[in-house]
Amino acid sequence: MTQHSIDTNESRLERGKRALAEIDGQAGQNVIAALADIAPDFATYVFEFPFGDIYTRAGLGLREREIATIAALAALGNATPQLKVHIEAGLNVGLDEKEVVEILIQMAVYAGFPAALNGLFAAKEVFQARKSAA
Repeated sequence: MTQHSIDTNESRLERGKRALAEIDGQAGQNVIAALADIAPDFATYVFEFPFGDIYTRAGLGLREREIATIAALAALGNATPQLKVHIEAGLNVGLDEKEVVEILIQMAVYAGFPAALNGLFAAKEVFQARKSAA
């Protein structure tokens, strides 16, 4: 799923579920499952808007979208759980650990050293968890 053309026979929800599974794998499903008892409608919004509408647009591949997402979440400085999910997603769609580290180091210039450090520590946790699971 590198470049997308939207299948008009597929609903936003179906397209979003497919994209989330491909991009985030189990980490994305864990987020959706965690919403089931408190805000199941919000889970539907997550499927439909970011994954059904935005991630499936033509123009950027999933790799590039995850670079942008990792950078944005790191720059926010207050989205560590989401950053970890998207670091995992970046690795799922073709980024390697060195590229993730470079994205996060770049954030020191624009978001400051604390944001870059927090991002690097989040990446370290994701990398370690992947190695433990392998």
